Amino acid sequence: MTKRTLGGTCRKRKRTSGFRARMRSQSGKNVINARRRKGRHRLAV
Repeated sequence: MTKRTLGGTCRKRKRTSGFRARMRSQSGKNVINARRRKGRHRLAV
């Protein structure tokens, strides 16, 4: 999914809503745990 004009948006998506970004804060950890409880196949982007 690498396009010439939208090259930075993939990086931004990872930085804002990736797994490691979620684990950085307590509220993000709550999000991950809620998705684990629900049984999500994908926890983060």
